[in-house]
Parts: sequence; C-alpha cells; structure tokens
Amino acid sequence: MRQSRVLWLLDRLEREPRADPVIDALREGVRSLPLGRGRDVLHGRWLGHPVHPLMVQVPIGSWLSAAVLDLRPGRSREAGLLVGVGLAAAAPAALAGAVDWAELHRQQQRVGLVHALTNTAAVGLYAASLACRVKGREAAGRACGFLGLTAVGLGGMLGGHLAYRQASGANHAEEVPHVFTEGWHRIGTVDEFPAGQPVRRSVDDVPVLVVRELGGTIHALAERCSHLAGPLSEGTVADGCVRCPWHGSVFRLSDGWNVRGPATAPQPAFDTRIVDGRVEVRLRGQDRGDHPGNGRRADRQRSAAETGTAHGHSS
Repeated sequence: MRQSRVLWLLDRLEREPRADPVIDALREGVRSLPLGRGRDVLHGRWLGHPVHPLMVQVPIGSWLSAAVLDLRPGRSREAGLLVGVGLAAAAPAALAGAVDWAELHRQQQRVGLVHALTNTAAVGLYAASLACRVKGREAAGRACGFLGLTAVGLGGMLGGHLAYRQASGANHAEEVPHVFTEGWHRIGTVDEFPAGQPVRRSVDDVPVLVVRELGGTIHALAERCSHLAGPLSEGTVADGCVRCPWHGSVFRLSDGWNVRGPATAPQPAFDTRIVDGRVEVRLRGQDRGDHPGNGRRADRQRSAAETGTAHGHSS
C-alpha cells in the first residue's frame, strides 16, 4: 500500500528547514515573555497535562455552533455572538499553545508553526466575518465564517499530528510502570555513585537516574524526562532536585514530583536500599495485581492448564 499523500506532506514538513530562522526568532520571543509562574499555569502543570487542548474547545465549539446557526435563516445575530465569543477565547488558547510550542523539538516546531499560521488565518477570517455581520453584510459574514471553519479544521488536523504522531505534550515516562518488572534489582555498588552526581543505570532496558546525597541517602527516578524524554543523567542536581538539560523541567529527587515545567507529569520514582554494599531499586507503588506481567503469566498458566487438560482427554 502506498503512503497517504497527506502523511507524505506532513513528513516532508517535519524535515523542511527553511523556516528554522523564523522558528528560532519566535521561540526566543516566546521564552522572553515575562510570564513568571504563569508560564507553568499555561503549560498545564497544575492539570497534569497540557492545558492548550482544553482551552481550544471554546473557540472551536463556538465557531462550529455559529456555522450550524448560519445554515438556518434569521439566525445571523446569534451566530455573530458565537463568532465573537470564539474570537475572545482564541487569544489565551493561542498563548498557551505558543508557550508549549517554544519547548518542543525542532521537527515538532516546524509542524507547530504551520498549525499556528493556519489558526491565525482562521482568526482573521472570523474577525472579517464579525465585521461583515456588524455592517449588515450577512452573506459575506457567513462566507467568511465557513472559510474560517475550514481553516480551523486544517489546524486541528495539524494539531492532531503534533499530539498523536509526534507525541508533543504526551507523558514520555508513562510506559515505565508497564515494562519494569517487580521486585528489587541490583544496579551497582555504593562506590559507583559519587555523592551529588547523577548516574545512569538500566534495568529491563529502562534507564534509571541514581543520585546519592552527601548524607548517604540514595534517590532513583526514571531517567528519561516525562516532557520529551530528555536525559536527566546529563542534567544538574541542586537543592534536592534534578534539572533536565533539554528544556529545563525540574523534578524532586525524593519522589519525582515536577517542581517546574514545561513537564506536566512527574517522573516515576523508585525505592532504594543497600544490601551488602550494593544498591538495589524497586519501582515505588507498584501494584502486583495491576502489573501487566501478571496478566501474561496468568495467560501462560491458563494455556498450560488447557494443554494439560487436552492431553489428559486425548490419553
């Protein structure tokens, strides 16, 4: 089967570098905005996932409802009200999206730039639609509205590509509890972990960050940052936290809590102990009944039992 034309264009867009100078300038501009703690609010750290997809529901819903009303005669005034509501809600949604976009990988930023331009065109068309309605040019207002909805649909498709194909905004540490086997795992001797220095180890092909404090306490977290899988072992350790070297997310070593964004999800944390001078780790809070490995073991046991029954019947 041949690749979809749309997917081919999107893949090509990810690799197209000509807009990179513009992306660099816009990224620095967004990062320099004096947002303070509001930046984490816009990232959605308080929500546990990006807030931008939630905020865009208001303009999209308002504009879609306006289009439905425009299909019925005599409802232009109500449709115009909904167009205005959508325009008012578009600004904060765009700001949240821009703050997230500034902390993405370059391939994601290339798609995100076109996503933003498409949505900007939609806002312009809806602004023109509202202006036409105010002036009594209802037919032109409806036409601009339908064109704006088309642009919104295209922007939504690009946003879906960002979220589901490129995994922007996804929790990149989510699979750790599903692939890390139960029990304690040895990761090295105490001497292999210099005090205050982040060290990377691997268990079940899962990278683990290990930090030993000056007092001897040993902390262990999933090593790949939940934001975009940055290597925390290459980050800096200070004040009981580790800072991701890629986008600056800060995680508390004691429990993996995301103290500062852009990460919206905490890091999976591990219990640690020292046995005969060797450090061992175990995934914290791992429920034996919920671990997928138990399901696979149960399937194997059931299959073995059925096989044994079948053999018994055949004999």
